[in-house]
Amino acid sequence: MSSTQKIIVSCILGVCFVLGAVALGLSFYKTKAPTRTLSVVGLASKEFESDLIVLNFNYSFKDMDKKVAYEGIKKTTQKIKDFLSSNGIKDADVTFKPLNVEEKERYVYDNAAGRSYYLFDGYEAQQNVRIESKDIDKVEALDFSTLLDEDILVDTWAPEYYYTKLADLKIEMLSEATKDAHTRAETIVKNAGGKLNGLKNSNMGVFQITAPNSNDEDYTWGGAFNTSSKRKCATINMRLTYFVK
Repeated sequence: MSSTQKIIVSCILGVCFVLGAVALGLSFYKTKAPTRTLSVVGLASKEFESDLIVLNFNYSFKDMDKKVAYEGIKKTTQKIKDFLSSNGIKDADVTFKPLNVEEKERYVYDNAAGRSYYLFDGYEAQQNVRIESKDIDKVEALDFSTLLDEDILVDTWAPEYYYTKLADLKIEMLSEATKDAHTRAETIVKNAGGKLNGLKNSNMGVFQITAPNSNDEDYTWGGAFNTSSKRKCATINMRLTYFVK
């Protein structure tokens, strides 16, 4: 190979090297160039009515004789069943928990002797009952005070309200929150003169159930779940991150 040919080959190799370096540099620049993204939060809320009520209550019968206490609570239970049935409560909606019988003691202080002690005060049979029904109006209308005429004292807890279709509601609201987030993202990017270039990731927020228009409940990271209000409000959010061009 002549000296002239060697010079030409060297020049060609030099040019190739430079072009390769430039191409590699551009590739590196594209790889390292910051990716533009946009994160938005979509919200959805919905008010709804509970479709299930839970009511817990108890009653007792006390006597110095254990057998009499048992017999007394059985008769009282039958009267409770008749009361519930006459008010339209279905037998299938009522659960009578296992009967509990306790020995009761009475505190006594002897002034003369200057000492205190406990005396046996009979047997108390206690019965706990749970009503779980979709007939909310009928359960709410129960008036246990009418049983006082039969010497039956019933202690009740505040009713609890639930919604049995929460899974379907959650899916519906996730869809609404996602659409809301997408609309927000499109609006922001359009006003900035850009375009969305695909979804990078999505994260679901906390599903909260509270009483409507109430300041008594706080949103929590674990998710509030109100059971005291028949009317409820569910909220959820979705965070979407988009690529932007």
